Amino acid sequence: MHIPDGYISPQTSAVLGVAMLPLWWQASRKVQDVVKGQHVPLLALGSAFTFVVMMFNIPIPDGTTAHAVGAALVAILLGPWAASIAVTISLLIQALFFGDGGLLAFPANAFNMAILIPFVAYGVYRLIARNAALTARRRVVAAAISGYLSLNVAALATAIEFGIQPSLFAKADGTPLYAPFDLGEAIPAMMIPHLLIAGIVEGAITAAVIGYLQRANLPLLRLADPQAPASEDDVRRRPVNPVKAGLVALGIMAVISPLGLLAPGGAFGEDAPEDLDLAKYHLGAIPEGLHRYSDFWGNTLLPDYGNGSAWQYILSAFIGVLVVGALVGGVAWVVRKLRPVSA
Repeated sequence: MHIPDGYISPQTSAVLGVAMLPLWWQASRKVQDVVKGQHVPLLALGSAFTFVVMMFNIPIPDGTTAHAVGAALVAILLGPWAASIAVTISLLIQALFFGDGGLLAFPANAFNMAILIPFVAYGVYRLIARNAALTARRRVVAAAISGYLSLNVAALATAIEFGIQPSLFAKADGTPLYAPFDLGEAIPAMMIPHLLIAGIVEGAITAAVIGYLQRANLPLLRLADPQAPASEDDVRRRPVNPVKAGLVALGIMAVISPLGLLAPGGAFGEDAPEDLDLAKYHLGAIPEGLHRYSDFWGNTLLPDYGNGSAWQYILSAFIGVLVVGALVGGVAWVVRKLRPVSA
C-alpha cells in the first residue's frame, strides 16, 4: 500500500498534499488532548506499533505480498486525530530512512493510511459498539469489522490513485508517464489481497488487542470513549501498565520481524520500477515520469530494511521504533510549546 515515487504524478501528490495540510493542522490541535492527558508515551507506542506491524509482509497466492497497518487499533484507543499523527510519523520515517514509500508520494500515503484508516475505523467502531459496556463482546466484534473495512477503504483509495494515472498523465501517443495500470487492473490487484487476506489480519490484530485490554486495562479503552457505561470491572481489575506491556510487545515484534522476509515477492505497486512488467503493459521502456522520479530520494539509511538480511531487518525495526518514539516526543513538545496546556 506504500506508493513509491514515480508511480503517481507530482500533480497528484500536490493535490493530496494540499488536502493534507489542513488535516495535519487540525490533528496538531486535537492531539493537544493527548498531551494534556500525559498520554504521549502511548502515542509514541502507537506510532512505533504501526511502524513494526507494516514490516510483516503477508504472502498472497499470486506471488505478491500485503501487510496490515495497525492504524485502526491506535484510532480506537487514542482517537482518530492522534492516530493520524502517529501513522504520519511512522510513514515519514519509513520513507526517509528505509525507502518504504516515496517522499514525493508521502502525502498520498499519509492520506490513505493516516487519514482514511483511522477515521473509517473509529467511525465504524463507534457505530457498532455504541454504548456497549467496555467489556462487551460487541466491542471486540466492532474492532474486527473496523480494522477490516478501514484497511480495504485505504486499499481502494490507493488503487484509484494508481488507476487514474494513465488517463490523466500520458504522452500524445498514449504512452503512460507514470503508473501504467488503469482502474480495471489496479482495483483488482489491490482489493483482492486486502479483501481476502490483509484486511482479515488487520481486523484480527485489532480485535485481539481490544479483547486483551478488556481483561488487562479497561482505563485504556476508556480514553477515546469516556462516555462508555461504567461497571464494577473498571475498579475491580488492576490494570496492566500499558507502557511497560507495550515496550515488551514492541521488543518481541522487532526480534521476530524477519518473519516478514519469509513472504516471497513484493506488494503490488510498492517497488517501482523493479516490479513493473514492461511486456505486460506493452511498454518499450520504463515510463518517462516513473524513470525521472523513482530515485527522487536516495539517502536512505537501510534501503528496504536491509535488502533481505535478517539481522538488518531486526536492526531496522529497533531503529525505527527509537526514531519514531523520539519524533513523537518532539512533536508533542512542539505542540505543548505552541499551545500551552491549561491547568
